[in-house]
This record gives sequence, C-alpha cells and structure tokens, in this order.
Amino acid sequence: MKYMNNDFKDIIFNRHSVKVFDKDFKIPRDEMLEMIKEATTAPSSVNMQPWRFVIVESEEGKEKLRPLIRFNTRQNDTSSAMVVIFGDMKCYERAEEIYGSAVREGVMPEDVKKELMDFFMPAYMGASRDKMNDIVKIDCSLMAMQFMLVARAHGYETNAIGGFEEDLIGEALDLDPERYVPVLIVAIGKADYEPHKSVRIAPEDVSMFK
Repeated sequence: MKYMNNDFKDIIFNRHSVKVFDKDFKIPRDEMLEMIKEATTAPSSVNMQPWRFVIVESEEGKEKLRPLIRFNTRQNDTSSAMVVIFGDMKCYERAEEIYGSAVREGVMPEDVKKELMDFFMPAYMGASRDKMNDIVKIDCSLMAMQFMLVARAHGYETNAIGGFEEDLIGEALDLDPERYVPVLIVAIGKADYEPHKSVRIAPEDVSMFK
C-alpha cells in the first residue's frame, strides 16, 4: 500500500465501532461544525446536499432520544453526541442558493447554472417519494462515512447506528417527518476502552470481474 501515507492508513484501517465512550468528554461545538463542514464535501447528486443534522448532546436531548434507539442506549448515554442524520426530501428548494453561490464564487458560469436548473429541477420536483428517498439516502450515507473518517482524523471514534424508531424520531426532534427522512445516527466521542478488531469477507469472494 505504498500509495497511502501512514496517517491515512491509520484512519482507514484502525477505525472500529465503539459502543462505550468517555461520558465526561464533550466535543466543542465549533469543532463539531468544522467536522461537519469537512464531511459535507462528500459527493452529492447534482450537488443538492440533502443532509441535515440534529446534534443531540444535552442530557435533555439524550433523554428524549433514549426510548427511540432500541438496544443502542450505551452509545446514547456515554457519547459526546448522537449525530442524527436526516435526508431532506425537498432539498431542491435550496438549488437557487447552491448554484447561485457557485456563480458568485466564480466556479460556475451563469448559463451553466440556468441549464442545470432547467434540467434538474423539474426532474427532482416531479420525482416519486421512493425515488427521492433513494437519492437522499445514498447522498447522506456517503457523507456519513466521510464524517466517521473525519472524526478519526480529529481524534474521535464513532459508531454508526441504524437501529432506531424511524417513524418516530423526526417528530421527536421537532422535524416534519414527511419532509425529513431519518438515515443514520452516528455516536461520536472519545473511546472508553480498546475496541476489538473485526473480520471482513475476502475481496475475491465479494467481487466479480467481467
């Protein structure tokens, strides 16, 4: 793996899912926002950036979240924060803001912006709920993995959580459940133990060349 430097190899190959954190350690809000800024450079379909975050860090917030996360209460009770990631089913409503900023910053010509708006906006606005659900969940999942790698680069560990009450969590966190679909929760903080290694299926057993 000569193409990888040691720091990057450590971030990738020594990442483990941590389920118990140092409950006394809190991540500063400015650093959390910096990690989100770095994570949201992830790929996004036509740059609609559908990810939305609810960062549950207070005791009151965690008490509200606790009954909704099934068997993941250890992460909730000890992490610095539970980062709940939602996909915005109407993310296209910010297209003018996104593409307009690109024009103002000189990275997109005005005529290209108009072409994209004319082509993609009708497709997004007319997409079925199932199609939009697929789009936002793919984008948010790509970003979530990048967020976990960014967290390691900042010296933190994470645990990706998919076991929660999907039909209740949006409303419990004061979001419109019709507009915002829950994708994943990422528990983040300082590990309170040495995590064990896991195994993976060999690449030749999960790959085909044609």
